[in-house]
Amino acid sequence: MSTAPLSSWNDGAARSAILDFVERSADVPPAERIATFDNDGTLWCEKPAYVQAMFILARLREQADADPALAARPVVQALLAGDLGAAAHAGGTEELVDVLLSTHSGLTAEAFAEVAAGWLAEARHPRFERPFADLVYAPMLELLELLRGAGFRVFVVTGGGVEFVRAASERLYGIGPDDVVGSAVEVAFERRDGRVVLVRQAKLMGSPNEGAPKALNIQAHVGRRPIFAAGNSAGDREMLEYATTGTHPSLALVVNHDDTEREYAYAGQSVTDPSAEAIADTAARAGWTVVSMRDDWARVFA
Repeated sequence: MSTAPLSSWNDGAARSAILDFVERSADVPPAERIATFDNDGTLWCEKPAYVQAMFILARLREQADADPALAARPVVQALLAGDLGAAAHAGGTEELVDVLLSTHSGLTAEAFAEVAAGWLAEARHPRFERPFADLVYAPMLELLELLRGAGFRVFVVTGGGVEFVRAASERLYGIGPDDVVGSAVEVAFERRDGRVVLVRQAKLMGSPNEGAPKALNIQAHVGRRPIFAAGNSAGDREMLEYATTGTHPSLALVVNHDDTEREYAYAGQSVTDPSAEAIADTAARAGWTVVSMRDDWARVFA
């Protein structure tokens, strides 16, 4: 990347708002310069499906090939056919979630991280035919670099699985696993061959990290209110509100996917609440900064 700040950003209101915010934040105590970023659709491509969803389905396909009884279940057949609606109808939401969580249950935390990192290194995006790790947004990497240079501590706050993102966050974004907040599965304490291990269970730990839980988990994990937050869907609304209703200078950034040629064009919906107000409407009402992928980014992928 260029050494110039935000070199992949076109001149415009979004770039100016970011640079202005960084200048205004210079008077904020260093310990309170906290920035939080959603992951899917904010830092890397989330279409045609969440990367973690494709990772889970790849594992399910392997397991179904090896287990005829599993392959015969209607919910599994629907999932492997790519019909999420039929999968939910076939067995209900509870069975659907159980099947998805069971794909990696029984693995230790270390084994899961190894499996996830290995898959990310080899799997390729169906449209772009590049590894998923190549589909990180170059302008957002520059923004991460700019904020770190201004003394910010940067966190990923994702609705995705925290251990999945931790397996790649340092390599992708320069963000260590201890600075990733996300949805988590329960783990069990076990001793195997004289060694303590934490073993994944087929059960979520609490609620998915989307909506209000993002703000709650920032407090639980970080212990400080962010003054910068970036997202792209209605599931990020509460995190952006939290960041912009404190006492310090703040900035909320919304990535608008409006570029069908270089990526995709779609509205960012909340997974847990599809009826929630569109994030673009919330941003317009709240005065947040909206980033047009088509107009504000000179290039998309790193």
